[in-house]
Parts: sequence; structure tokens; C-alpha cells
Amino acid sequence: MLVDAIRAEGFRLSKNRTALFWSALFVPVLSVAIAALTSFVLKGTETRLLGDGKTPPELTAMLARGTLDMGEALVSAAGSLANPLVLLFVLVGAATVYAGDYRWETWRLISARNSRANLILAKLGVVAGLALAAMALMLVSSVIESLIKAVVFERTLAFTLTGDQTGQFVALTGLSWLRIVQFTMLSLLAAVFTRSLLAALFIPLVLGVAQFFVPQMLMPMGVMPDAWLAMLLNPAGATDAVQAVIAGGAAAAALPAGLALKAWVSLGLWTVVPLAGALVWFQRQDLSKE
Repeated sequence: MLVDAIRAEGFRLSKNRTALFWSALFVPVLSVAIAALTSFVLKGTETRLLGDGKTPPELTAMLARGTLDMGEALVSAAGSLANPLVLLFVLVGAATVYAGDYRWETWRLISARNSRANLILAKLGVVAGLALAAMALMLVSSVIESLIKAVVFERTLAFTLTGDQTGQFVALTGLSWLRIVQFTMLSLLAAVFTRSLLAALFIPLVLGVAQFFVPQMLMPMGVMPDAWLAMLLNPAGATDAVQAVIAGGAAAAALPAGLALKAWVSLGLWTVVPLAGALVWFQRQDLSKE
């Protein structure tokens, strides 16, 4: 059964402390360390920065005394839960889950206990849970970063969260989770096709970097960033477009008509097609030597 397969896969991952640390804990700890260091450095140069008319408004706002709204900070953090660092290090855990049985040649030991579809879906379920854990730790790190800023810059704390902000928080968190899962789908497909842990790790990275440059490569050909082709080839850009829609305001109003639909189609295809390809290929794969 699928539940049994998920339980077994989750148990195996829970014993891999190295993968858990790098995929879920490393980035939150690094974020807190960088935030603390940055805050103390800025505090030490506060007088000079405030007296300099060329100081960016973002820095001036950070140094200013006043109230730090934790609710707004959480909503802002929810929009960056799928940042490149999170994607990179969750990919480490995902590649370990997806390609581990090829590396250790254990497929033939577990494939007799469950259907092949359930075994793949169980790995997907565990990686989806790993993404949620990484996101939860990132939110905790965001709260700690806000507390550090409040202490260092002597700002009072408040917590306000309106109904609209709550909706934005839930929507942005869900979108970030979808983006992480979508990115790791490439690792699943690479693992099944190549039977290689290195391929499961590096192929999504190479594709992710290439997709970043897609709009710049297509524009000289007359294909604008909001065109169907550009959206379908760039799920990261599609995620940004959906984020703008969720945020609302001037950013959403400035989006071209129909862009949200193109973005959702792009995210859906980049999630479903790799999963379907992995399932079909895995059903036909010879695991007698794996």
C-alpha cells in the first residue's frame, strides 16, 4: 500500500541525518547567522549611514527606530520560501531519496513489497514533506531574524495580521511549496532515466540556470517574457508572476492580461509531466540488477 511505502521511505530518510541537515536545516541556520552579522555591522556604522544622503532607502528603513510588525515580516518571508538557496539544498535531500536505491542497489529488495507506482509516489510524498519541513524552519528563522533586528536596532515589536494578509500568507506558502516540489520533479525524472545520484542532483541545477536566461535569449527573437513560449520554458518566471497576482496592488495591475493563466499552466506542466515520465519509465525498467 502507498501508506506503507511512504512510512518506509520516511523512516529511511529519518536515519540519514546528513541529508536532513543539508536539505532542511542548513539554509535557516545560515540565514540567521547572516542576518545577525549584517545587523551588528549596520549598527556599528549607523551614524555614518544615516548621515549619507546616498544610503539606499531599504537600509535607512532598517536603521530607523519604530515598530517592527512580525505579521508583515511573516507574509514577506512566505514569498521567499522557495528562494534559490532553499531550492538548491532541498534538492540535495530529494536527489538522495530519488536516486538512493539505484546507488545502493536496493530496488530489487523493496520492489517485491509494493507496486512500482506506489514506490515512486512514496518518494514524492517524502520529498514533499521534506519541503514542508524546510519551509517551516525558514519561517522560524525569519522570526528569529526579526527578533535580532528588533534587539539590535532597538525597535518595538507588534503583530498584526489582517484577513487579506492571512490569505496572502497561505497562498504564498502554498505557492512556494509547489515551486519546490516542481523543481525536485526534475530530479526524480533524472534519477529514473539515468539511475545516477549525480545526474539527479546536477541536471535540475543546469536546467534551472538555463531557464533563468530563457527570457534574455528569447527577446532578440521577438518573443516577449509574457508570451506563452517564454512562460512555458521558465517555471521560475511563472512563479514570480503568480506571486505578483497574490500580492495584488500595482504589481498585479501591471501584469499583462492572461499572464496568470500562462503561469499556472507552466507550473502545472513542469510538475505533472516529469512525474508522469518517471512513472512510465520506471514501470518498464529492469530492476533485477538494482
